[in-house]
Amino acid sequence: MPSDLKLITERIDHLFKRKMQTRYWLMVTDDVYDKTYNFFFNFQKKGQRLRSVPLHTVSNYDLGYLERLITGLRKHTQLTIEYVGFTGQRWPVSQRIIQRKKEADE
Repeated sequence: MPSDLKLITERIDHLFKRKMQTRYWLMVTDDVYDKTYNFFFNFQKKGQRLRSVPLHTVSNYDLGYLERLITGLRKHTQLTIEYVGFTGQRWPVSQRIIQRKKEADE
C-alpha cells in the first residue's frame, strides 16, 4: 500500500494549486468489471467546465486495502472524497456505508 498511497499523494500535491474560486475534490470509482479502484482528481473553476484528471488505478481489489488507503489519504489531505459505484457496500473495519446515494443514471 505505501507505494499506491505515495503515488496518489504526490500526484495530488502536483495538481492542487489552491486557486481562488476553484472547487477541488477526489473521486474514487469501483470498477467491478476490471476489479480495480480508480482515483481521479477533479477541479472546477467558477463558471468553467469540470476537469477530471486520472490519478491512479489500484489493482488490489480488496475493500480492506482500500479503506486503509483512504485513511492514509485523509491524513494527507482535507479534500472531499466522492465515491462512485459503491452503493450498498460498507467499509470492513468501521462498517460505515461507503456511498450514501445512488448515481443519478441508475
